[in-house]
Amino acid sequence: MGDTTGDLLNKLREADRERYLSVLFAPEDKRAALATLYLFNAETARLRDIVSEPLPGEIRLQWWREVIDGDRAEEAGQHPLAAPLLETIDRYDLPATAFDNLLEARIFDLYDDPMPARTDLEGYLGETASALIQMACQILNGGAAPPTADAAGHAGVAYGIANLIRQMPVHRARGQVYLPADLLAAAGTGANHWLAGEDDPAFATAISAFVALGRDHLARADRALADVPKSLRSPFAVLGVARAVFARAEKAGDRARVTPVTLSPVTVQWAMTRRALGF
Repeated sequence: MGDTTGDLLNKLREADRERYLSVLFAPEDKRAALATLYLFNAETARLRDIVSEPLPGEIRLQWWREVIDGDRAEEAGQHPLAAPLLETIDRYDLPATAFDNLLEARIFDLYDDPMPARTDLEGYLGETASALIQMACQILNGGAAPPTADAAGHAGVAYGIANLIRQMPVHRARGQVYLPADLLAAAGTGANHWLAGEDDPAFATAISAFVALGRDHLARADRALADVPKSLRSPFAVLGVARAVFARAEKAGDRARVTPVTLSPVTVQWAMTRRALGF
């Protein structure tokens, strides 16, 4: 694969510490492939941070689409992440459509359009965080389709909402609103007011509803995981983080809109370890 497993894990530790920790709960022979998959996700998720305009971001997403479709074989062979990614896709028969849908969903991150509705949010997280968990489970399952679709679907939405809660102040500073418009409206506010900066009790109501939505998906994921073999559960260790974030956000209330909800590295590691070990 070019980089050794250790190299890939070191890169992942810098790019996405929580998914790096989840890989440590997986069998050693699957860690390089998992790290490669998660590094691809980190690369596409950070585009908004490194481009000043949407167009360069869209061009980069299109480049990845063409790489995965096999249209840039020479470039991919020289790229430090594209080459191992293609090898991982081939070895574990990962579905090209899942990558295409993920890349399409990432276009939303490049713009400032508010999230229209809860169903749109669930779709966005389903194509990104949920699809990532499902593909990770397929790697753990040796390339065979894993019996984890329901669990991965709900787990991705739960963990995705937890991440969006933690990123609220950053998104707000950029003019982005990931809280669904219908949820904001039910709380008595809207995207423009959310961004404007005035204090409003409706903000706490909206955040509470967002947390409740995340907890609902977390509970559904927990129920679905009862039927998932233990050998496929390491990608779900991040749910320990989601649970902790929801508790912190509920206590923070409307402060979560302007001050990041954070977890210490020790809290993250303990929450994930407890989750991975099943207690």
